[in-house]
Amino acid sequence: MPSHSETRHLPYQPRQMYDLVADVARYPEFLPWCAAARIRRRYQDGAAEVMEADLVIRFKVFSERFGSRVTLFPDEMRIVTEYLDGPFKFLKSEWTFSEATGGCDISFYVDFEFKNAVLQKVIGLVFNEAMHRIVRAFEARAKELYGAA
Repeated sequence: MPSHSETRHLPYQPRQMYDLVADVARYPEFLPWCAAARIRRRYQDGAAEVMEADLVIRFKVFSERFGSRVTLFPDEMRIVTEYLDGPFKFLKSEWTFSEATGGCDISFYVDFEFKNAVLQKVIGLVFNEAMHRIVRAFEARAKELYGAA
C-alpha cells in the first residue's frame, strides 16, 4: 500500500493553488499519465462543493478509468479525494493550502492500493518518482498560469 506525503513552499497565493488543484477537468492538459477527465456531477454539501469525477490514467501498457469524489472545502483551503470505482481497492488523497511568508505552503497526501497485483507491483517500482513528478507538474502549471514569482 503505497502512500506519499510532502509539503512544499511556493511563491503563489493559497487561493491560486487551491483553484488549480480544484480544476480537475483540466488535469489532462498538464498531469503526467492523465489521459482524460470528466466531471460526472457537482453538488453542494453544506459549505463544501462535491464533484464526482472520472480520470483515465495511462501508464506503460496499462490504461485504467477510475471514479472519485472530490470534496472542496474553500473556507478551509482543503481538498479531499475519495475513491468511488475502478481499479483500486482504495484511494484517498488530501491537499491543504496555507498562507506563508512569500507565498503559500501546500501539503499533499495520497494513499492507495490497486486491486490488480501486477499493476500494484509495477507502480510500486516507480511510485515515489511518480508522486514527485505529479507535484512538480502542479508547480509547473502554476508557473504557466500565474507567472514566475
